[in-house]
Amino acid sequence: MTQHISPYHAPDFYRDALAKGRHRDIVGGRWEETGRIQMQLLHDAGLQPQHHFLDIGAGSLRLGCKAVPYLDPGHYWATDLSGALMRQGHATELEDPARLSPDHLIEDADFSFPGLPDTITHALAFAVFTHLPMNHLRRALTQIHARFPALQCLLLTVFLAPDAQSALKPVKQPDGVVTHDTRAPYHMLAEDMAHLIRTTGFTGAAQSQRLPRGQILYQLARA
Repeated sequence: MTQHISPYHAPDFYRDALAKGRHRDIVGGRWEETGRIQMQLLHDAGLQPQHHFLDIGAGSLRLGCKAVPYLDPGHYWATDLSGALMRQGHATELEDPARLSPDHLIEDADFSFPGLPDTITHALAFAVFTHLPMNHLRRALTQIHARFPALQCLLLTVFLAPDAQSALKPVKQPDGVVTHDTRAPYHMLAEDMAHLIRTTGFTGAAQSQRLPRGQILYQLARA
């Protein structure tokens, strides 16, 4: 059986899930709880309505349905591997769909951020790099630094393993999720993160918040 880099990359994954009405389930469940947590993280990081926000890996707009009413019109942008998943969220999860132009939902398979403005000031990638090999994070950080000169704050989550030897084996995270080094969900080392942050032009560190499934939050800024 072919092993895909994540379940989301399996053929017809999105088509089958959307046909079954599972647009909430496939973004990890805990819809209301996680959406509230995401929004609180942004408030804590200083997001204001006038800022320009990018929701990386937005899925079916679990965060978007809360961020769009909070931000000034036109200030929310979203990217995801599946444009269809974002459009389903737009159609079913927004209290006022007219407040968000579908043009602000950008399908992006490789973190190229096509069509996005350079005015982005804040960005969040929640439970995105937990499901991708580490080189995807390196690419994303490099692209984000190059594409968004106005960026003030980038929040992202990862799973960590305690040391290199432990990382070779499955690691049970504090919330019970088991992570791996070569298949999703992925873990990495804190030293890996420090290296990626420094070499891609950022500064920042892990935060103390406990997040769903044992994810670790990093708050970064341009160096």
